[in-house]
Formats: sequence, structure tokens, C-alpha cells
Amino acid sequence: NAGVQLDTFGHLVEGEPDALPGYTVDYAEIADTRVVDLSGLSVHPVVRETGNPLDKVVGKAMRVTDDELDAADEYEAAHYRRCAVVLASGRSAWVYVAA
Repeated sequence: NAGVQLDTFGHLVEGEPDALPGYTVDYAEIADTRVVDLSGLSVHPVVRETGNPLDKVVGKAMRVTDDELDAADEYEAAHYRRCAVVLASGRSAWVYVAA
């Protein structure tokens, strides 16, 4: 969401297509009014680990600085936890998963 990126990072973040094997997309209701106001949505997607290699979440891998990662942690804090993963490309990445 461009509005969330602008508010969280102060600019739009470029991303490269990639996928996250062994995970699927679920949805969570968000009660934090600041997050709902920024995103415009009261229900947000969340990835959950399935362990099934046939499952995958397709998206974009974005490069962020340590300060931007801290800002993302603050934005995502209540509903997600950040964990290290390996993407389909073989790159290591952080992903926010269901808390």
C-alpha cells in the first residue's frame, strides 16, 4: 500500500518479484485505528507457515535500511511477528507472519 509506505518510510520502496514457499495467505481483523486509517482496511492479509512445499505466497522482496525495518516493526507490532525466511530465489529475507 503506497500510503502505508509513505507514512512508514517517507518514500515508496522498490521491490523485486519473489515467492515464499511453505506459507499461505490468511486474513486478520485489525482493531488498531491508526493502522486501519493508514491502510484503509480493517482486514489485512497475513502469512502463515504451513510446512507444505506446494504452498507459496507470491509477492515482492523489498530492500529496506535498518531504520526502515525498525519503522516496519513499529507499524506491524500488534498483529505480526518478524521472522527470517529463505525465499524461492534463495535470498534470505525478513517476513511478518501471524503472531
